[in-house]
Amino acid sequence: MLIPYDQLEAETLTRLIEDFVTRDGTDNGDDTPLETRVLRVRQALGKGQAVIFFDVESQQCQLMARHEVPKDMFD
Repeated sequence: MLIPYDQLEAETLTRLIEDFVTRDGTDNGDDTPLETRVLRVRQALGKGQAVIFFDVESQQCQLMARHEVPKDMFD
């Protein structure tokens, strides 16, 4: 299930993004400040390049690039 990012409370969205950008393997040696990485993800969400996906089975919420989500999820 896709969750509209603008339906989340601001603090919840920020924590979700921070978790995503600080996860092991996401920095790849990138020294970009956390605030900049969070802003990039917010912009990607705003442009529709990224989405928030909620997996009902695992009860997990994750950020994903739009092209990684099955097309039938957008119907």
